[in-house]
Amino acid sequence: MKNFPSALIVMTLVSALVPVASAASQETLASASATQTRTRAIVASFNKSKHVVKEKHGVRREKYKDVRSEAVVKANPQDYSGTYEVPDMGFAIQLRVDRNGNVDGTGYEPSGPDLSVRRRFALRNGRIEGALLTATQVYANGTQDRFEGVFIKRTSYDSPTDKGTTEVGLGVVGKDIGVAGVTINRLFYQLKE
Repeated sequence: MKNFPSALIVMTLVSALVPVASAASQETLASASATQTRTRAIVASFNKSKHVVKEKHGVRREKYKDVRSEAVVKANPQDYSGTYEVPDMGFAIQLRVDRNGNVDGTGYEPSGPDLSVRRRFALRNGRIEGALLTATQVYANGTQDRFEGVFIKRTSYDSPTDKGTTEVGLGVVGKDIGVAGVTINRLFYQLKE
């Protein structure tokens, strides 16, 4: 019975710490769930399916396009490092990722209708969680924008029997950009091999 008061103190301390540990683990789970939900939403925005059949004067014309995307989660975040480009549109980004998923990088995008006139930016406070990349895009004049994207494997099919072509890259969303008179709000940066 001599140990009864110290056992009571230990038991009280343990019961006091359990809610704290439980709250921390719930917060971590909620954060992971939010990351997965956002990742799925961005990946879904890069999927597309279209199948149209038109018949006119006995001539049948068929259009088919199916694009399927899936998130690419790598065990070692450093493997995401590299150069990514949007072909023929004047966008590029160079990413440097450490083993903890911290990201910094530089890039450029068109500054107007002329694709050869570019404005440069840096990525700051970047972080990769799963396949989701978030960062702050900082331009030379000091303005800042949110930068968000998912590392994606995208397969495109031109017919129902097509084996498809696959590209790996970074799907970026969230900012309306005018290029050649067209406003776009998502870009697929292909990994440059």
